[in-house]
Amino acid sequence: MRACGILCHISSLPSPYGIGTLGKEAYRFVDFLRRAGQGYWQILPVGPTGFGDSPYQSYSAFAGNPLLIDIDMLIAGGLVDENDNDVKLLRSKEKFADFGQLFSFKRLILAKAHGAFTAKGTAVSGVSVSDKSAPANSGNVHKKSCCGDLADFSAFCRKNAWWLDDYALFMSLKYHFKQVMWTLWEDKYRLREKQALQEYSAAHAADIEQWKFMQYEFFLQYRALKKYANKCGIKIYGDMPIYVSMDSSDIWANPEMFMLDGDCRPVSVAGCPPDDFAPTGQLWGNPLYDWDYMEDDCYKWWVTRVKYSAELFDLTRIDHFRGFESFYAIPAEDDTAEHGKWLKGPGMKLFKAIKSELPGVKLVAEDLGFLTEDVVTMLAEAGYPGMKVLEFGFGGDDSGYLPHNYDKNSVVYIGTHDNETALGWYRGCDKETKKRIRRYLGLSKKAEDGKIVAHLIRTAYASVSDLCIIQLQDLLLLDNSARMNVPSTIGGGNWQWRFPAGALNEKLARALRRLAKTYYRERQEERKQEARKG
Repeated sequence: MRACGILCHISSLPSPYGIGTLGKEAYRFVDFLRRAGQGYWQILPVGPTGFGDSPYQSYSAFAGNPLLIDIDMLIAGGLVDENDNDVKLLRSKEKFADFGQLFSFKRLILAKAHGAFTAKGTAVSGVSVSDKSAPANSGNVHKKSCCGDLADFSAFCRKNAWWLDDYALFMSLKYHFKQVMWTLWEDKYRLREKQALQEYSAAHAADIEQWKFMQYEFFLQYRALKKYANKCGIKIYGDMPIYVSMDSSDIWANPEMFMLDGDCRPVSVAGCPPDDFAPTGQLWGNPLYDWDYMEDDCYKWWVTRVKYSAELFDLTRIDHFRGFESFYAIPAEDDTAEHGKWLKGPGMKLFKAIKSELPGVKLVAEDLGFLTEDVVTMLAEAGYPGMKVLEFGFGGDDSGYLPHNYDKNSVVYIGTHDNETALGWYRGCDKETKKRIRRYLGLSKKAEDGKIVAHLIRTAYASVSDLCIIQLQDLLLLDNSARMNVPSTIGGGNWQWRFPAGALNEKLARALRRLAKTYYRERQEERKQEARKG
């Protein structure tokens, strides 16, 4: 089924609190997607961000990011006072870019919300948005609320204890040790001595419960938003990093699953070998999986992770798919990726286990970059759609990233969150590349940059790929100052882009809806309506 959607992370939404949230602007974004004829909202990983503020370096593979919790919904639910000094201070940080300091403010507010929740024995988080274009059966006003109480909170904790207990204890310890990496904690905590953890848990029970409460509120708000999106015909397209962060509860609690030595130190870490773009390679630093151990355990952790992701998202992109066929292992003590070596991954054994346990799960393989024949064969056997990026197609050869070479079972982009914006990319191309782009798009030398971007969008929509996803930055015709991330760099504005309130106007919605209709990417219900009219 042909479809289209927009890539925009939740953190990029407007908000008076310095970062996008799961509140009313998220609902308004869903409404915009519906009016624009879109079927998918692609987001980045939603885990709690760690080093470098990257959503791909999270403190947990299963937790949600407390920064995305909406404060106004807590105020509406009576858990937070809108005149609270910390709320006022956070509101004054609308353009605040320091994630760490932003969380220090928000943590204080969430602690107060937890106190109010415990005192009241109930939590109500609500948002009300008036919208002339709301669904007909909503009375032109839609209201979504998340309601919970102590019994519901207890049930949440029991249901998710398999990851939540370790995560909450990990985060409590992390702040107890001034947020240093867990490998620098006292040995009795670093190596998880049973008595030490029991004594700490008893002494810090309230703090540990507070970390669990943050997760409770995140998932109340997230699941309400997803329910609303699905009701509007919008599917959530999520993202799963292949690796987990070294500074995470996953590795601290399960060191046996990773390539660590007897002292819980990494033996080898992940990355990519040197190439034209990175002469010394890319050193990601994530510990590598012990795939032999995981095979002996029937890949239970991975099956559980994919199942959990399928409950959060309607479609999940698995990052760095080629790493399952073979992965680049770099000695942990190295400062660059120059001296790594390729090792064999689990290949189809993992995906057969996933398919056996989860036959209907919907995944997308991030298969960008250099692919060996073995990787191509594995992707074909797995049957997952791969990715096509237009920006990669104009190097001079007949590239597989040019639309005339696509297959239907794929997702087409102009660029992803790791690439330049379409406008920034085109402006940075040399004369010959620009000439190839214009010739492919059927445009003259006099074509303005904005027209180039518009035709790139149209070309992606017109392609044979089943799903077309366009970055919001490209729809807003923004240059590289709005770029989301520059790989292998830290800071410099990475992950911090947000769009202003009012940027999503009806003119843009109508233009996107026309594209969706023209290239048969409308949502199914709209197609049925058109058929009935005909």
